[in-house]
Amino acid sequence: MIRFILVILTAFLYLILSIPVLLVLLLIRKKKPEVCDKVSRALIRWIFRVILFFSGTKVTVKGQENIPKDRAVLYIGNHRSYFDILVTYTTVPGSCGFVAKKELSRIPLLKNWMELIHCLFLDRSDIKQGLQMILSGCEEIKSGTSICIFPDTRGKTESELELGEFHNGSFKMATKTGCPIIPLSISGSREILEAHFPKIRGTHVTVTYGKPIIPGELTKEEKKEIGNYTKNILLEQLKENA
Repeated sequence: MIRFILVILTAFLYLILSIPVLLVLLLIRKKKPEVCDKVSRALIRWIFRVILFFSGTKVTVKGQENIPKDRAVLYIGNHRSYFDILVTYTTVPGSCGFVAKKELSRIPLLKNWMELIHCLFLDRSDIKQGLQMILSGCEEIKSGTSICIFPDTRGKTESELELGEFHNGSFKMATKTGCPIIPLSISGSREILEAHFPKIRGTHVTVTYGKPIIPGELTKEEKKEIGNYTKNILLEQLKENA
């Protein structure tokens, strides 16, 4: 329980003590967007690393060479834990926003920090809002910010090889912009917390970035089944790390 308390306390103190910095960043966001982005990313990566340290989580990263350095991409990953965002954000290069559930936008301060790092909020029950979120994501990608989506809602099963359906709608940001899709597999993150909630245990997590999938190079059949196509690649990566 000590690790759990440390993690919760660290996150809470960061949100409270960083209010002055947050206010400054919000004020300069329009006039100096590049400075705002750089500082926001640095601070969030720093606090995520601190939380991972207190949780006893060690991260091994594979395949970072597969991530294009000259353009934004769409990361598609499996989702097993609340810690998936932490281990992902501390290992992806450059600017990257996440697609998060709308409920998180109701949490003061957390919402502001998420917006500063280009996160998008999705209401799964509102089709119109979902389409607007996709358009916003396309604009982010065109402006150079990568987007990360976990189409498989946070898994509750014990097996990492059981993934939910990957709906093709999750891939529209890539098919509309032509940006590469990077399969992102996360192994072991469920053992940090979800497998024995509320205890947090020191765990080794492996993050693997697969080879880019270029929408323009896919066959008509592969485009039609792009969700299953990407899902199968993720399953292969997970099997290799099992």
